[in-house]
Amino acid sequence: MSEVWLISAPGENTPQKTWDTLNRATSAENLSTNYKFNIPDLRVGTLDTLVGLGDDLGKLDIYAESVSRKIAQYLGDVLEDTTPTKDKLVENLKINDTTPANYLHKFAWDGAKFPIKQQLKSLAEMIGKQVGQAEADLKSKAHAYNTLKSNVQSFERKSTGSLLTRNLVDLVKKEDFVLDSEYLVTLLVVVPRGMRDDWFLRYEKLTDMVVPRSSKQLFEDQENLLVSVTLFQRVADEFRHKCREAKFSVRDFVYNEADILAGRKEAEDADTKKKKQFPPLVRWLKVNFSECFIAWIHVKALRVFVESVLRYGLPVNFQAMVLVPNKRSQKRLRDVLKQLYQHLDNSSLSFKDGDSQMMDIPGMNMGSAEYYPYIYYRISLDLLDQQRL
Repeated sequence: MSEVWLISAPGENTPQKTWDTLNRATSAENLSTNYKFNIPDLRVGTLDTLVGLGDDLGKLDIYAESVSRKIAQYLGDVLEDTTPTKDKLVENLKINDTTPANYLHKFAWDGAKFPIKQQLKSLAEMIGKQVGQAEADLKSKAHAYNTLKSNVQSFERKSTGSLLTRNLVDLVKKEDFVLDSEYLVTLLVVVPRGMRDDWFLRYEKLTDMVVPRSSKQLFEDQENLLVSVTLFQRVADEFRHKCREAKFSVRDFVYNEADILAGRKEAEDADTKKKKQFPPLVRWLKVNFSECFIAWIHVKALRVFVESVLRYGLPVNFQAMVLVPNKRSQKRLRDVLKQLYQHLDNSSLSFKDGDSQMMDIPGMNMGSAEYYPYIYYRISLDLLDQQRL
């Protein structure tokens, strides 16, 4: 299941007892799969610091999740040609070689990245700076790669599509043209397929000075055919006009071998640059998705710690837990959690069937968010859900 619940409840003498009580209550009806979410002994600081930090962490939580999802979504965009299915993309979204779900289930605070001796505010600033740099780098790298991709797509569009608009260089050869003549010119004309016979009957008579039997069919698609015709240069403009009247389209094309070779080289160079950028970009996206997801979950840990201290008091004594609700048991799980923890808050006495209240708690950046007597955060692990960006 892509949805998990991160909750925290005060220790019943010890955090382990809280954990055992929850497991007994949920396992009886197989309501959820539970995991300990171990948060180390962080520096508490002052009450004023905690209250102010609660608001900042709420904003940082939203920001870190947003950047994680942006990186995941852009990785999907980059891989769309080689791994078009969602399952293939999910295989690339790893956190230190494991899935986001497994990382969350086995969460362990990374003291090397986020030293627990640091002040809580310093840890939040450290994470915010890391995520901000990742977002800035993502914008830069995405812009550069999208420009290359756009160039390649532009060349591809020019070499496909209707004969009325596409680039014709790959459809013609030097031998199809009369070149370097003082008097003659070869034109390329797009003829609707239904008018093929009409063209070959009429083209010599559209104007004077058309070379007899000079028209050849060079290419055909589902709608049109491309033909060549040779005539004297002095009647070229008149011939174009007569073609328009007869619903034939003369393409503005001059065969120039140097220009053709230069155009092909430009297209090949664009494709080569795009292919060269692809592997390092994918590596960067994978690494930074992992880093940002780790940072996001550490923000969740900070929020749980700060809110647990504010709500349950000192000394620090609580157990944070990850619950993976079984699909059809969410309502029943809410009821069980209500029975376990309604004593924590008098306001919970008015709850019905495990429902939440809509409350504003100073220092917790809850606004009109869901409030339960226990600490609760919903985490969606569907990281490709664009509606959450």
